[in-house]
Amino acid sequence: MAFNSIPILDLSLARDANTKPSFLESLRSALLEVGFLYVKNTGIDDELIEHVTGQGKAFFDLPEDKKLEVQMKNAASFLGYNKLGNEITALKTDWREQIDLSTPHPLPTASDPLYYNLLSPNQWPDPDHLPMFRPTFESYMSQMSTLSTTFTSLIAEALGLSPTAFSRFFDPDQQHKLKIVKYPDLSCLPADQRSQQGVGPHKDSMLTSYLLQASHHHGLQAQNLSGDWIDCPPISGTLVVAIGQGLEALTHGVCASTTHRVLSPAAGQGPRFSIPFFQGVSYDATFETVDIPDEIMEMRAEIWRKRGVDRMDDVEFTFTKGRWGHLGDATLTNRVKSHPDVGERWYPDILAKIREEERKVREEKERGREAVTEHVHEKKGMDATGPLAAMKEVTV
Repeated sequence: MAFNSIPILDLSLARDANTKPSFLESLRSALLEVGFLYVKNTGIDDELIEHVTGQGKAFFDLPEDKKLEVQMKNAASFLGYNKLGNEITALKTDWREQIDLSTPHPLPTASDPLYYNLLSPNQWPDPDHLPMFRPTFESYMSQMSTLSTTFTSLIAEALGLSPTAFSRFFDPDQQHKLKIVKYPDLSCLPADQRSQQGVGPHKDSMLTSYLLQASHHHGLQAQNLSGDWIDCPPISGTLVVAIGQGLEALTHGVCASTTHRVLSPAAGQGPRFSIPFFQGVSYDATFETVDIPDEIMEMRAEIWRKRGVDRMDDVEFTFTKGRWGHLGDATLTNRVKSHPDVGERWYPDILAKIREEERKVREEKERGREAVTEHVHEKKGMDATGPLAAMKEVTV
């Protein structure tokens, strides 16, 4: 059967040799059967979490002109602030505003691949207005970098691999990213645009992501393989871990990347805040895989046999082998697709190619609808003159 709840794992059990085996068993089950989970007792200081939440919310209280000083389209890195309704997922507008940050990196050189533009310095808000913002988030990203690396090693062990099995896919100064997101409630949206899409159905790109739900609002949902949406409500003291498409690709599909979305808060509920951290992978990585033990592959196959259903979700798998030369190429294209305003300024050729591909997809869907309509009309015509019509005449 498809999952109908999200498992909660206690990371403290992984730190004790006596309880680590049972933790790894639970992690393996979550990876193979769900691809979405809560973790508690993460080791991240509670006081730091409070500061991260407070500073994140404070950013959105800045005057509009101060937020626009660090607007994303100012740079080619896709780091910075995005106004409400300025991002697209699943071809629809996401009703959220956000700022994207990264672990520190210098500007790329002229000889670097184009996707190295993603490795760039942050656009930090004015320290005169938010003096603690930068040190708070630099500290949090540093601790989350360590946590994500530790958790990835636990994933490897849960799959019967060496703890360092994924190490070759990381740069020595590996980039990781973070978003601070505000989802206004429906009463704050334009009257003709009150869609519930806070962010549309998507899969995270890299290996793992870690979501801090920074307010009490529900809205996060994961999609099981029957196509049903399962609520992931905020639970104090936890992070929500999502498996990314990169990990699915590296593990031959054993670790499935799970589609998820966020619904906007209902009118009058106030804004929802969330702070997801995204573990990175080297942009130079090609689409290699790791050798998964046969018994793990068989476990995954058995789960599929028991379900007896085809995979069903709302998102196309991005990292198809043979489509891209490097992970960075795929990532850059996805960013342009999500942020066309940045694409128009810095990557017009990539954006033009994306729009042409989307046009072809729309035309193909339209031809499919026309073919179905024509078939229905033909069938109605046959019913009016064929044996069915004669039977109706007799019956009448």
